[in-house]
Amino acid sequence: MPAEQGPINPSRKAPKKPTRDALGAYPTGYPAPVDRVIDELGALPGIGRRSAERMALYLLKSPAEKVDALARAIADLKRTVRNCRVCFNLTDTDLCGVCRDESRERHCVMVVEQPRDVLALETTGVYKGLYHVLLGRLSPLDGVGPGDLTIPAFIDRLRDSANNAGAVPIREVILGLNPTLEGDGTSMYLAEQLKRFKSLKLNRLARGLPTGTQLEHANKAILADAIQGRRAME
Repeated sequence: MPAEQGPINPSRKAPKKPTRDALGAYPTGYPAPVDRVIDELGALPGIGRRSAERMALYLLKSPAEKVDALARAIADLKRTVRNCRVCFNLTDTDLCGVCRDESRERHCVMVVEQPRDVLALETTGVYKGLYHVLLGRLSPLDGVGPGDLTIPAFIDRLRDSANNAGAVPIREVILGLNPTLEGDGTSMYLAEQLKRFKSLKLNRLARGLPTGTQLEHANKAILADAIQGRRAME
């Protein structure tokens, strides 16, 4: 293997990594376990070093039962939560609550990008159909293609009613992707793919949603108007 390349500027030494002292502590003054927790928390989205440090010290001061409960909850999160077998929403059972609900209009499916979009739309209390979660959106520049999403599973769901909740044939699809460049591109791709299903009614959410917004950040009134004012794809 080639030798590791040194600093580009030889006049400046590379900063030394923190090392443990004889007592097992980092030069920061925190014991190694505390520093490890800070590092792990700081790697979470939206959590900086300072916030991670405060959270770690809060946990350190908390009762052991509370910390143990948090550790178990995190472990259970990875062990029990999965994607719904039908729609790919988050669930701790084989089917999510929406797919299990026999009162839903199972012939109608709204396609969204992420499980959090399902939660946002459900707060409106307006939409009574099912969902299909793509778990992302097409982004050629990032190497995300149709095979990286749940698009093939959605096509199978349309082709064979046995793959839909309650084995009900799908008659209407609503494209509820975020009104962004990638979201619109994904909607156009799906619209083209769905042309083969001649009897399928294809709609999209009304543009009461400002371009560039995210469904999870829209208020209930805007989402309700978007659902009720959905229009056919041209």
